[in-house]
Amino acid sequence: MPWRDLPPEFGEWITVYKRFRRWSADGTWERLLQVVRAQADAAGDIDWRVSVDSTIQRAHQHAAGAPHRPPPAPPERGDGAGTNQDNPSWRELVALLEEVARQAKH
Repeated sequence: MPWRDLPPEFGEWITVYKRFRRWSADGTWERLLQVVRAQADAAGDIDWRVSVDSTIQRAHQHAAGAPHRPPPAPPERGDGAGTNQDNPSWRELVALLEEVARQAKH
């Protein structure tokens, strides 16, 4: 679940996130797991038999080390006729946005 979607009883999401990061870094989670595991083992609640599954999940091509081409380099200034000839200039764009904003107020 995203941090921002935590239920309100946990408090502010950023506080929970920072605590989680701090406890991960200082080993608190590992120590808690060791205590809980020891208590569960002492109570006979853990079945230590190991089950191995040979199911294979294919990775996405970007995660599998597939070769990729780098993005093309942007054209140098002054090369050719330019790529923005069909686009309005910034002044025209700003004027258009101002006109749309004026019309929206009415």
